[in-house]
Amino acid sequence: MWKIPKALRLPGLSILVAGAALALGAQALTAAAVAAPAAGHSTSWVAPDKTGELDCNGLSPIQHSVKRDMACADPKGSAIWGGRFFENGHYIGHDEPSMRFVSSQPGSGSDFSMNERLPTDPGTPTVRTPGHDVTDWFELTVAPWISTTVCDPNSAPRAACKPESDSNAPKGKFLGGGQAFVELQFYPPGFAPFADATSCNDTSWCSALTIDSLECTGNGNGGCNNKCTEPVNLAFIQDNGVPTGPPSPQKADLATATPNAHTLMMNPGDNVTIHLFNAKIAGGHALEVTETDHTTGKSGFMIASAKNGFMTTNPKNCDGKPFNFQPAYNTARAQNIVPWGIGPYMINTEYEIGHWEACTKITGKATVTLGTVKDTYFKNCAGPYEAKSDSGSANEPNDAPCYPKGDTHSGLAAPNEVTGCDVFFGAIGDLEYDGQPYWADWPSSLKAKPFPTPFLQDEPTSSGHPYPQIQFMTDASATEFNTNCNLTTGKGCVLPPKGPGHFYPYFTQAKVSGKCVWEFGNMKNGSTFGGDAQYGKVGKGTIGAFVGKLLSNPAC
Repeated sequence: MWKIPKALRLPGLSILVAGAALALGAQALTAAAVAAPAAGHSTSWVAPDKTGELDCNGLSPIQHSVKRDMACADPKGSAIWGGRFFENGHYIGHDEPSMRFVSSQPGSGSDFSMNERLPTDPGTPTVRTPGHDVTDWFELTVAPWISTTVCDPNSAPRAACKPESDSNAPKGKFLGGGQAFVELQFYPPGFAPFADATSCNDTSWCSALTIDSLECTGNGNGGCNNKCTEPVNLAFIQDNGVPTGPPSPQKADLATATPNAHTLMMNPGDNVTIHLFNAKIAGGHALEVTETDHTTGKSGFMIASAKNGFMTTNPKNCDGKPFNFQPAYNTARAQNIVPWGIGPYMINTEYEIGHWEACTKITGKATVTLGTVKDTYFKNCAGPYEAKSDSGSANEPNDAPCYPKGDTHSGLAAPNEVTGCDVFFGAIGDLEYDGQPYWADWPSSLKAKPFPTPFLQDEPTSSGHPYPQIQFMTDASATEFNTNCNLTTGKGCVLPPKGPGHFYPYFTQAKVSGKCVWEFGNMKNGSTFGGDAQYGKVGKGTIGAFVGKLLSNPAC
């Protein structure tokens, strides 16, 4: 197993102390605690509070993370760490299978629309036979998302960035304009509360606009400020456009991670239109996300503006300054990518996997503080999905946080539907590939039994123009320590990853009810592009990821 060099390891105790608890003061996790931001906003730098989101990975030594189980962007690392990203002695990375949409049409990089039908679950999950259990979406992915990039001159490569300009693309020795990565994340129902689990509630889908920056020099493989390595702005999509709490890394609090009465809640099976664009606002422009639920008639939006409390982070001292985040690129051509990520990510549809293990027994009791409530969680999972004990594993020491079936989190949520683990606190993910996302528990039919139905995503457009090219990719390579995957040569990099389920989900293009749609999972009702072969190989020009060839979009 490839390991971080011994000389670069930090003492385990100091690392654990840095992210040991969500010490969020006396603020209760109730609707009353969710206050709207002040009408005015500061235009100067502000120091970080003791709680916030200075580090998406929960490892900042100067601040307790509001939400330790965030779905973060995946930075590239330096050669000394085998191309993987390490922060404060911890490996930081994810497993993000995705499909990229490519176009040279003017505006395609800053104005994106997509219609999708949200999936439905089959019912109460079971934990008996891997590959055959009744499975819900929260067990498969913590955050399906739509991505793009925005200008942030304080983020890697820490250079000037002109909004809506293809001049920001990396080229030769130019590492690219300073950029942050946008993820419009969707959260499946069934495993609440959001503050220390993954769902808004047990019945509804919700979503949030997240913006990850990287406080490092170079294109992510240079010196980083370990006090605020990967700061994140976060705000739920709201029917009134007002964040539930301060979105910024410096000021985020429990309200930020708590849905309120204005949070847009969507039902399984609803038809939703998503639109990301550079909106004209008072004094300038900022990225706006709108979601229209055609099934319920409800809608919501969020603008990544200084007025709404979004901030850029000073890479030297972690202070924040109100900032209008704007799309970095004009077009979605192949060269236009986030400069510091593993793989050529820009406008993608993605499913973040490898953060779930269903259990029959959990052990290792611990607590996390949510406002005035101490929530009990567990660290270790036992059952049919756990291939072996995590004890002694360098990169996955435990499965925390784990919760028992029926847990209400001290009254903060409806009873959880199944015993299971998020695999976030002790490790960044399921690096042993034994959880449900690596078994064939994925959608295989348009009917929800025993597995859920897939997302049905229409072909996206930009100002009415389709995206003529596609590209499949996944950064699963960065998590493959058990095969010594070489991110430069591709040696040892395999799909599916080495695990007992021997399965990896893939994209399918199919015609459903007369529409050409994209599905994800184990669907065989259309073109599968070779299944796992669609992701291509790791090698020269893939920036450490499995990357398939740039393909013409067949559009059924």
